[in-house]
Amino acid sequence: MVEIRFEIDKNRAVAYNNEEEIGECVFLEQNNDWNIVHTEVNSDYQGQGIARKLVENIIENAKKYHKRMIADCSYAKKVINDKKDEI
Repeated sequence: MVEIRFEIDKNRAVAYNNEEEIGECVFLEQNNDWNIVHTEVNSDYQGQGIARKLVENIIENAKKYHKRMIADCSYAKKVINDKKDEI
């Protein structure tokens, strides 16, 4: 079962299958913004919505920590635009 963990000390959300790291979404903190710069999922796990869950995890935590979301990562930018009304 895939588990998404938020690792604020490493500025990322990570997907694990048991204890195997299978994907990550990395952000940089810039002033009051979190800028997602990279999203990647192991090719064996693509097509399962894991990348979207990783980006959504960062978005949820940005709300919790009162940060604005931006993205240089093209995939994350698309997800953020899709969820613009919720952010």
